[in-house]
Amino acid sequence: MYDRVFSGKFFFHGSFQDLDIGVENGIITGIKKHINEEKKILKNGIIPAGTDTHVHFRDPGETDKEDFSTGTISAIFGGTTTIFDMPNNRRKIDNYAAYSDKLEIVRRKAFCDFGLYSMFTGHNANIINKESSGIKIFMGETTNARALVDFDEEGIQSINKMRIPVVFHAEDGTCLKNHEGIAKNLKEYSDARPMDCEEIAIKRAGEMGFKNGVITHITHGVDTPYIKEVTPHHILLNYDMPPGPYGKVNPPLRSRETQQDLLDGLIAGKFSIVSSDHAPHVQNDKRDFEYSKAGIIGVETRIPLMMALVQKKLLSFDTFYKTCILNPAQLFSLRKGEIKVGNYADFMSVDFSSMERINDYRLHSKNPGSPFNGFDAIFPSDVIMRGETVIEGRELIGDRMGKYIRQLK
Repeated sequence: MYDRVFSGKFFFHGSFQDLDIGVENGIITGIKKHINEEKKILKNGIIPAGTDTHVHFRDPGETDKEDFSTGTISAIFGGTTTIFDMPNNRRKIDNYAAYSDKLEIVRRKAFCDFGLYSMFTGHNANIINKESSGIKIFMGETTNARALVDFDEEGIQSINKMRIPVVFHAEDGTCLKNHEGIAKNLKEYSDARPMDCEEIAIKRAGEMGFKNGVITHITHGVDTPYIKEVTPHHILLNYDMPPGPYGKVNPPLRSRETQQDLLDGLIAGKFSIVSSDHAPHVQNDKRDFEYSKAGIIGVETRIPLMMALVQKKLLSFDTFYKTCILNPAQLFSLRKGEIKVGNYADFMSVDFSSMERINDYRLHSKNPGSPFNGFDAIFPSDVIMRGETVIEGRELIGDRMGKYIRQLK
């Protein structure tokens, strides 16, 4: 006897199959052609829900920009049931107490499951909270974070023993200072934070000796021994497009040619993870380009944008599935990302024929201004998390049931 049974056309073992999925305590315990029990019928194709390994929900410290409630609601409307939040809050999450305080604040607000990063600043490995989901290293200055200047080898070994992902914001601080200047448009901003600064930082990161390394938000084709992450904004936007301050981000948008090469690289399977780097700001911070703050929202549009590319036959379903769903979950050893016995029952119902234009007024971020306004997207109609329906018919019906990932292992 199962707690509940879901029936529909599930993506299972590489194809869509008519199946009944039995769930107990939020975990898949039965996958059969037929289960003779009362069941909830799900329409359309059903795929595992996504994991976004890179978001900035600004909570605590800047909740006028976003908070954990609005951020996690946005995530589940976009088919994502697990997020990992970055540590560059106004109070840096670089020690045990700061991590613990943040966890206590956000855990009571979360609508989806979550993990939290700590920041490695070079010599703080001994005070990083050992429960940290991952480690973030900022090679160059960006929002609420200064560049890593030096580090100790003992700290690196200490972090390696934690056996968690170590992710890099790869822009070299010295290189950025050598190019800094006033930028009045997206092209000038790209010139002020050039690709050379990325290449220097990526090379340095690869020499630091970390295990489980990830280079985040890569903007052009580079070689690295680490896992490579790319964002929807770097593969779909370029500095010749008109979003202005809403397209200002670190690292910057690049040329049309570089953007196309990056998209081609994703299509060819050269990237392992697609993350949103969701980074909202209040409207006043996005008015004047020269003084506007860098950051683009995207946790709600990441999967819908990629599914639209699949429907247009620009991106294979397999590449979409691996980069947005399977690989991100596997990076953190989550029992998610795949429909199989023993995994959590996290999946979404998707009508691939229901293409629509993104209307940022309908997004659920506290500050929904998006450079993807007007882009084609496919949003899920239903989202199930740990066997509970949280989105039904594009309406929120779930409550704050998100859990810290250490509770899920």
